[in-house]
Amino acid sequence: MRQSPISRWLLCGALALTLGAGWPAAAAVLHLETARVVESAAPAFVEGVGAAAPAERALPDVWTDGAPARSTWYRFDLPAPTTDAPLAIYIERACSQLEVQLNGRPLWRAGPQPLCHRPQLIPLPATLLQPGINRLDLRVTGEPLTHVAARGQAGGLSAVEVGPQSDLAARHARATLLQVEAPQALCASLLLMGGFLFVLGFRHREQSHLAYFGALCIGWALVEARRWLPGLPLSDTAAELLQSAMLAFVTLAAVQFLLREARWRSRTISRLLALQLLAMPLSLLLTGPAWLNALMSVWLVIFVLEIAAAAAFHLMLRRRLQGQLPVLAATALGTVGAALAVQVAGRYAALPAGLLHGAALVAPLGLVLVGLRLVRQHGRALQAADSVRVNLEGRIRDATAEIERNFRQLTELRVEQVTERERKRIAADLHDDLGAKLLTIVHTSEDARISTLAREALEEMRLSVRGLTGKPVRLADALGDWRAELMSRLTQSGIEGEWESPDDLPQTLSARTYVQTTRILRESTSNIIKHSGASRCSFTCGIADGDLQLTIQDNGNGIPLELDGRLDRGHGMASMKHRAKQMQGQCLVESGPGYGTVIRLTLPLDRAIEPPP
Repeated sequence: MRQSPISRWLLCGALALTLGAGWPAAAAVLHLETARVVESAAPAFVEGVGAAAPAERALPDVWTDGAPARSTWYRFDLPAPTTDAPLAIYIERACSQLEVQLNGRPLWRAGPQPLCHRPQLIPLPATLLQPGINRLDLRVTGEPLTHVAARGQAGGLSAVEVGPQSDLAARHARATLLQVEAPQALCASLLLMGGFLFVLGFRHREQSHLAYFGALCIGWALVEARRWLPGLPLSDTAAELLQSAMLAFVTLAAVQFLLREARWRSRTISRLLALQLLAMPLSLLLTGPAWLNALMSVWLVIFVLEIAAAAAFHLMLRRRLQGQLPVLAATALGTVGAALAVQVAGRYAALPAGLLHGAALVAPLGLVLVGLRLVRQHGRALQAADSVRVNLEGRIRDATAEIERNFRQLTELRVEQVTERERKRIAADLHDDLGAKLLTIVHTSEDARISTLAREALEEMRLSVRGLTGKPVRLADALGDWRAELMSRLTQSGIEGEWESPDDLPQTLSARTYVQTTRILRESTSNIIKHSGASRCSFTCGIADGDLQLTIQDNGNGIPLELDGRLDRGHGMASMKHRAKQMQGQCLVESGPGYGTVIRLTLPLDRAIEPPP
């Protein structure tokens, strides 16, 4: 935690009074805020003359101008220690390469890029300390402010603190948590959440705002990569250009998310943002690193204005749709916007380090919270869709049950004229009312699962309507329909299908028998696809002793032993056997664990034209 200005001035005054007398008896921390400075690439601090002569300079020091990729030496005179406790040096910021020497002896070296954001705690070996004055030399190598995009990446050195290692270790741990570990955790969360939401939005195109928010999270994590990556195999200039170019991608994702989340799209804005995404890095390459800071100042103003305009437009659209201003969204946008404003201001002005580090955490934390809220909203939408699906299934079951009850009643009456007229009425009602509604759901539902369920219900309804018409079906035509449907389903499920049946069969099936047999075959195929784990399935059709014999065999896992003797209780087998019995036929199931399953369906053709109810 940083000290208040009053306590800092009091401590500096106390140090000034005790500096000449040696290290304080209580082993207080020395705050070194001035240093003798010389710009030199020499391997050691050199007392030169003229332009290379050391000059006193206040710390923190930020290189606002000068030649690129320069080295600067900072010298401090330390009094002899008066304590046996291990000593250390604490450096909050040194950008971007640092070398430490004590009394002319190499002590420590680190760099390059992550050092700008990583505080350093360097132990002082007691064997290198002298009884008198000790000379501490620090060499910093980096780029001036004109050659970097932000002030935080400019070369320079913060104030240096020297004292007991135990006292400085706690401060170093807090600073590391705030400046390194917390950003690392947040960026990792952004990468994971961003990837999940991007895939989710990409698969559901009607929810494209999720994809843009995922891209925003990933882009933000990449912009902050220099905080959490241990080292990039890039030069300072290349890393600055890539990081600056990512801001255009972040702006595109942020603007598109705000607009899409408010249900508003514009091809013109999309094209302009894409053009900006290409123009921004191109302008950085054309102007060169010498103009990087100046050009990024212009682009940052443009990006901030675009995001602010999109946020205001987002709130206006939400207010128009909801009838009131969304307080939660306005609060989140205001908080994140304020944090971004502080970070942007910190790129060009010297702001308190604590304020900058706190603001650097607010924006990614806000993105994480917004992402969690989007995931929660998507979960609720799935629950609502499941509720609609359950309701639709119930209505379909009720409609199917009512149709079957009506059909049984009409069959019992045996009045052909009344039966035919009632069948036509039911079929027309189904086609005009329920069929139209199901078709509307198929074409208008935004949920793929509901759309698929409605399409399956529509096919089942059409099959029922065909059965109600009462028209007989040629056996050859029925076998062709079954082969086309069942082979297609198996192929789509990755199962090899085989079909064997004779040609030119003269027999016919009643409409009722065709419908019931179709449902048995569909149920059998569904069980093979869902439960068998088979890779091959064969269908064999034949005529023997006036009966139609259908054999379905797969090479799957078979029915488990625990279901032995209870086959009628699962996988729709009871329904299949009941339907076969209605047609004066039988449905037999043969299976063993690991040996696949065989279903034998036998229907008497001489009685299949008019099966009993």
